[in-house]
Amino acid sequence: MDEQPAPGPLPATAAGTAPDSPWPLRVLSENLKKYFERAPEAWIEGQLIEFKVIRGNAWMTLRDLDADYSLPVTAWRNVASTLEGTVEQGSRVVACVKPSFYTKTGRLNMIASAMRPVGIGDLLARVEKLRRALEAEGLTAESRKRPLPVLPQLIGLVTGRDSDAMKDVMRNAHLRWPEARFEVREVAVQGANAPREVMAAVADLDAHPEVDVIVVARGGGALEEVILPFSDEALVRAVAQTRTPVVSAIGHEADRPVLDDVADVRASTPTDAAKLIVPDAAAEREAIGGARLRLASGVERLVQNEAQHLTALRTRPVLTQPERMVDERAQDLDRFRERARTSLGGRLEREQDAVGHLRARVRSLSPQKTLDRGYAVVRHHGGTGGPGVAGDVVRDAGQVAVGAHLDILVASGRIGAVAEEVHAGGGIGGAEAEESDRNTDQNRETA
Repeated sequence: MDEQPAPGPLPATAAGTAPDSPWPLRVLSENLKKYFERAPEAWIEGQLIEFKVIRGNAWMTLRDLDADYSLPVTAWRNVASTLEGTVEQGSRVVACVKPSFYTKTGRLNMIASAMRPVGIGDLLARVEKLRRALEAEGLTAESRKRPLPVLPQLIGLVTGRDSDAMKDVMRNAHLRWPEARFEVREVAVQGANAPREVMAAVADLDAHPEVDVIVVARGGGALEEVILPFSDEALVRAVAQTRTPVVSAIGHEADRPVLDDVADVRASTPTDAAKLIVPDAAAEREAIGGARLRLASGVERLVQNEAQHLTALRTRPVLTQPERMVDERAQDLDRFRERARTSLGGRLEREQDAVGHLRARVRSLSPQKTLDRGYAVVRHHGGTGGPGVAGDVVRDAGQVAVGAHLDILVASGRIGAVAEEVHAGGGIGGAEAEESDRNTDQNRETA
């Protein structure tokens, strides 16, 4: 019989293994155990979906709150004794665990060194922290909230499977508006899977081309069942990014989920949501009837006012007797013409009087007037000799010699004379002197 070759040294690392130099299974198991033993402890959070105590040790299964992940967790007697009465199946807990690898079966287990339930106060504190963070980002601002359509073509409804909330929304909506149409997505509204399913349903309805508004509805329940699933950060951020207006109808009076702050409209109950998304047909018909009455009354008043206005226009004298306006203007023209004629006549008379006065004054200054009063103009007669020159007016007796021929101009005609005597010097005396002075003064005033 052939002898088996002596086994060689085992590869030091997994990278050194090969088909002709493999590791025995125990080596891999022992190496894995050493690897996991070097891992540090970690605090984790989840929900207990399984909890059993056998001979003082607690055997549990802890599931992630948002995703479909779970791990086995074991609490030995010294730790399990502290959990009695504080946690149970379904509890939300935080635990300090360290991985442990069982080499004989290759099973990975989490050994809990400490575990405590997550209280409602802690959960609400986390919710408020998320609320403040979203508020700081502006996701809860009123300016970004969209108005609801007056009459939605199709209503998207996200609610629990065969839930009272779904029935309340649909029944009350149909009572208000019988033609209301719904596109329903039934999902889990509590538990670890609720946020993920609600988020997927909202995204599906938001992509629907006919959906005009989305209602997320859930009835009342325990605080952790109502508030926590609808305060999930991923869910509320997804709702904030939708193109379709969202109505949050989570019926819980003690507190409100973060979804209420991010949604475009908050309804206190699913019934209230139905009142918000569709109008009341009876109220609308009544409003239309009232509007028709007001419109008819307004038109009637307008027609009456215009009729009264037309009657007032027709009864005005300018329309009943249009010739009266012409007659009044003709009378005005006659009065103006008569006034102008009278004014012009008076002005002509005054100007005629002024011309007469001027004519009289001018005539009084003429040489003829002087001659008419008996005065005469004496000139030297031509060819007679003497000191005077023929045609010169004699103003002084010394200008005339005895025997000189003179030409005397009187008021009417001329007289030829011969000077027989000449008396030089002297002047006009008595009345003649006064008359001469008056003539001189009048001539000066005229000048």
